[in-house]
Amino acid sequence: MPLTHRIEINPKVMLGKPVIRGTRVPVELILRKLGEGATEADVLEAYPRLKRLDIQAALCYAADTLAHEETIVQPRRRRTGS
Repeated sequence: MPLTHRIEINPKVMLGKPVIRGTRVPVELILRKLGEGATEADVLEAYPRLKRLDIQAALCYAADTLAHEETIVQPRRRRTGS
């Protein structure tokens, strides 16, 4: 089973933001903490209900979401005037 089964999206939990299943810990929070320099150990200490696999699931979920995101590049507008 893929790690992303550990992620839950429920409109009644954290306004439907993706969270670690069975918690109210948003994927976004885990990514933000890691991006700010927190270690995996720091996150696990701050949120004792989390497991190492939950952090990996958050990273996989983010990667999968970005992989399926559509990017539209618009041509740059030319500046007019002075």
